[in-house]
Amino acid sequence: MKALVLDAQWDPKPGYVVSEFEKRTGKAINGNSIWRHPKLEIKQIDTPEIGPDEVLIKVRACGICGSDMHFYETDPDDYILYPGLTKFPTALGHEFSGEVIEVGKNVENVGVGDMVTVEEMNWCGHCTPCRNCFPNQCENLEEIGFTIHGALAEYIAVNGKYCWSIDFIADRYGGDKEKAFEVGATVEPHCVAYNSIFECAGGFKPGGYATVYGAGPIGLAAIALLKAAGAAKVIAFEISEGRRALAEKVGADTVCDPATVTPHEVVLDLTEGAGAEVHVEAAGAPAKTVPEMEQSMAIGGWITQIGRAAERVPMYLETFQVKKGRIFGAQGHSGYGNFPNVIRLIASGAIDPSKIITSRYDLDHAVDAIVKSSSREDGKVMVRIG
Repeated sequence: MKALVLDAQWDPKPGYVVSEFEKRTGKAINGNSIWRHPKLEIKQIDTPEIGPDEVLIKVRACGICGSDMHFYETDPDDYILYPGLTKFPTALGHEFSGEVIEVGKNVENVGVGDMVTVEEMNWCGHCTPCRNCFPNQCENLEEIGFTIHGALAEYIAVNGKYCWSIDFIADRYGGDKEKAFEVGATVEPHCVAYNSIFECAGGFKPGGYATVYGAGPIGLAAIALLKAAGAAKVIAFEISEGRRALAEKVGADTVCDPATVTPHEVVLDLTEGAGAEVHVEAAGAPAKTVPEMEQSMAIGGWITQIGRAAERVPMYLETFQVKKGRIFGAQGHSGYGNFPNVIRLIASGAIDPSKIITSRYDLDHAVDAIVKSSSREDGKVMVRIG
């Protein structure tokens, strides 16, 4: 079958100490410190065979994520920019939907012909973090498109327990399966934002003020979710003119270019000095954004970090102490009802991810899709397959 495969050279940066885990598994915990000279190409790989607990999915749509761009983009020494868990070579792609075409004998929750989307975080369910209800911190974590073959391919095999039906999404769009598959592929990034805001940070009271820094796909998802949850004002900051327009389209009340304003001053002005209770970092530039959030945090407010960045951040902790402020880290999307709740929100019309899909490519041009995404002008770039 055809797949978009990334390969790279294992070449730890000078001074980076390779852990025993990394040596044993071949997985880099900090990918940007190990993987060098990445190469992306469409190539033929074996069509997967399923085990008794797995299903075979014919992929129909797969979104391009910021992490896919960070595999493609490199630093001056040609190391990938993505700082997380990785193992290459692997087929990329983790935001996807498709049709189940084969089912293992032990699978009961889905059947042949079902339309599904799938969790990218393949948690084991047996380690201590999993048993303590922290699936996104699984000690044996495999990640689709990061450590194991992903969905920028014609077919993918996954454990049935990671699959979620998108039939309700198809119903929402009048039975239009093509649109349902595209929207189904946006469930995963919306779950990343949902997990960050409502699970990791604990949510907020309706009527609160919120800021979102970065209006890429995750930031756009956060904006839509914040409005659906009752934020009185959502103030977004984004340097791309096209993405600023999308931010308004999904519900932001005010959208500014942070290059032309001082964000914390804008927030304090729009909230009459109160500041915002909720601050979402989806730009992946916390050294620039967190100090602005800190200066416009309401009493009892919080920051949640979604964007990935291999950098340390200046923070004045006195502000957090005086204001009873908090900061939360967020990774992944699994567990806590995230997937079914996001699917229900789409099915109800409370959020409409179809608004953020701005470009479409076929699998043969998946590299072009990643290049297009790297311009950072689009909402969600979608690869249609099959």
